Amino acid sequence: MAAPKWLCITLVRAYVKDNFVDKGMCADFAIHDKGTGNPHVHIMLTLRPLKENGQWGAKCRKAYDLDENGQRIPDGKGGWKNHREDTTDWNDKGNVEIWRAAWAAYTNRALESAGRPERIDHRSYKRQGIDKIPSVHLGPAASQMEKRGIRTDKGEVNRQIAADNKLLKEIKARITRLYRWSKAETEKPQTQQSSLTVLWETQQQLNASRTRTGKIRALQESAALFSFLQANGIQSMQQLHEKIADMNSPYYDLLGKIVKAERRIATLTERREMWEQYNQYKAIHKQLAKVKPEKREQFEQRHSRELILYDAAPRYLKELKDNGEAITPKAWQREIDQLAAGKQTDTLAMKSMLEDLKAVERLRKTAGQLSRQERDKSHDREPER
Repeated sequence: MAAPKWLCITLVRAYVKDNFVDKGMCADFAIHDKGTGNPHVHIMLTLRPLKENGQWGAKCRKAYDLDENGQRIPDGKGGWKNHREDTTDWNDKGNVEIWRAAWAAYTNRALESAGRPERIDHRSYKRQGIDKIPSVHLGPAASQMEKRGIRTDKGEVNRQIAADNKLLKEIKARITRLYRWSKAETEKPQTQQSSLTVLWETQQQLNASRTRTGKIRALQESAALFSFLQANGIQSMQQLHEKIADMNSPYYDLLGKIVKAERRIATLTERREMWEQYNQYKAIHKQLAKVKPEKREQFEQRHSRELILYDAAPRYLKELKDNGEAITPKAWQREIDQLAAGKQTDTLAMKSMLEDLKAVERLRKTAGQLSRQERDKSHDREPER
């Protein structure tokens, strides 16, 4: 369970007591903070209840299967069909959501009491309605390498996610801004609406530059706007508003594809790293098996980091196999490459959308300048009092 850096025993003790001990569980917790930027707490719980006499109760019990009339069902062998069920609901997977929500609530109360502005939320970005790609957990090893300036695969994934999130945020902000502006324009009387032709001509005048570089930039901006308007058959402010409104659909389509690809790439990257970790430290593990008993402890201390990393890898890979996943490092890499290529195409489409939005944004700014000029002229024409 991740915990804030300022984590204190009082916070964890209150959380453990209220959510576990008060339900009848025995709980033990250990706070780990080695100053590596990954403070956290481990909470260990019992699944067996305690009886009134202080002895351990049964973790599960036998329950008979019943038919539609509530009668036991014969098993054909002289007995009754039955199954095992837990004596408590402590191992129910639904508790994860409850406990995560409780941790967020306890932490946020502690943050508020400490006068800190930060807040945490146990929900995913998707559930919070946030258009943002979640980053992947680096883990202590990758975190330390990144801090020393050593770039890791997981770090690269997070850097790409950060770049994608910046692009997505900018596009969404521009769509929202242009939608509101174009909607306001279409709601004006026909005679007061900004004419695209007038805006176009005004933009050419405002962009007039004496330098060669300025002229080239102005020409490129004009060409981009002209291309966007012509490609979409836009001749009126109403048509422009409808186009901006329609941009939400491809935006969310591309967002969904990019998020899906990033998540899968993160999963496959972790699998590949674990496979490499397994092979990298396998030799150390084999050496340990050959070490004499009297020198074993010394060897384990000297190679503790390598042995810990090795032990984590086969456990991870075994869990994959137990879940029906094949250990196919080459196939993982091929899929990563395919996903990265597809995501690059989607990202280029997003960047193209951004350039279209920038072109229309310049049109909006031109409309704002015209509006200010009209107000200034009106003010100048007012008689002096």
